[in-house]
Amino acid sequence: MKTFAKFLGLAVVLFVAIALAVLCGDYGPWYFAWLVGTTMIILIAVASGVLFDTQLETQKKGS
Repeated sequence: MKTFAKFLGLAVVLFVAIALAVLCGDYGPWYFAWLVGTTMIILIAVASGVLFDTQLETQKKGS
Protein backbone atom coordinates (compact mmCIF):
# COMPACT_ATOMS: atom_id res chain seq x y z
CA MET A 1 0.00 0.00 0.00
CA LYS A 2 2.89 2.36 0.75
CA THR A 3 4.34 1.83 -2.72
CA PHE A 4 0.95 2.52 -4.29
CA ALA A 5 0.74 5.83 -2.39
CA LYS A 6 4.17 6.84 -3.73
CA PHE A 7 3.14 6.05 -7.30
CA LEU A 8 -0.13 7.91 -6.84
CA GLY A 9 1.76 10.95 -5.51
CA LEU A 10 4.18 10.85 -8.43
CA ALA A 11 1.27 10.52 -10.86
CA VAL A 12 -0.34 13.64 -9.38
CA VAL A 13 2.92 15.59 -9.66
CA LEU A 14 3.35 14.42 -13.25
CA PHE A 15 -0.24 15.41 -14.12
CA VAL A 16 0.23 18.88 -12.61
CA ALA A 17 3.54 19.35 -14.46
CA ILE A 18 2.01 18.34 -17.78
CA ALA A 19 -1.03 20.55 -17.19
CA LEU A 20 1.21 23.53 -16.42
CA ALA A 21 3.32 22.85 -19.52
CA VAL A 22 0.21 22.80 -21.71
CA LEU A 23 -1.21 25.96 -20.13
CA CYS A 24 2.07 27.86 -20.37
CA GLY A 25 2.60 26.94 -24.01
CA ASP A 26 5.47 28.91 -25.50
CA TYR A 27 6.15 30.68 -22.22
CA GLY A 28 7.08 27.42 -20.46
CA PRO A 29 10.86 27.76 -20.89
CA TRP A 30 10.75 31.33 -19.62
CA TYR A 31 8.87 30.34 -16.48
CA PHE A 32 11.21 27.39 -15.95
CA ALA A 33 14.28 29.62 -16.26
CA TRP A 34 12.71 32.15 -13.90
CA LEU A 35 12.00 29.52 -11.25
CA VAL A 36 15.45 27.94 -11.53
CA GLY A 37 17.18 31.33 -11.52
CA THR A 38 15.25 32.56 -8.49
CA THR A 39 16.00 29.33 -6.62
CA MET A 40 19.70 29.59 -7.42
CA ILE A 41 19.87 33.22 -6.28
CA ILE A 42 18.22 32.33 -2.98
CA LEU A 43 20.53 29.33 -2.42
CA ILE A 44 23.64 31.38 -3.21
CA ALA A 45 22.50 34.18 -0.85
CA VAL A 46 21.90 31.70 1.97
CA ALA A 47 25.26 30.00 1.41
CA SER A 48 27.00 33.40 1.41
CA GLY A 49 25.32 34.33 4.68
CA VAL A 50 26.41 31.07 6.30
CA LEU A 51 29.99 31.55 5.11
CA PHE A 52 30.01 35.14 6.38
CA ASP A 53 28.76 34.08 9.82
CA THR A 54 31.37 31.32 9.95
CA GLN A 55 34.12 33.81 9.10
CA LEU A 56 32.96 36.20 11.81
CA GLU A 57 32.90 33.42 14.42
CA THR A 58 36.39 32.32 13.37
CA GLN A 59 37.68 35.89 13.69
CA LYS A 60 36.13 36.29 17.14
CA LYS A 61 37.72 33.03 18.36
CA GLY A 62 41.09 34.04 16.98
CA SER A 63 41.09 37.50 18.55
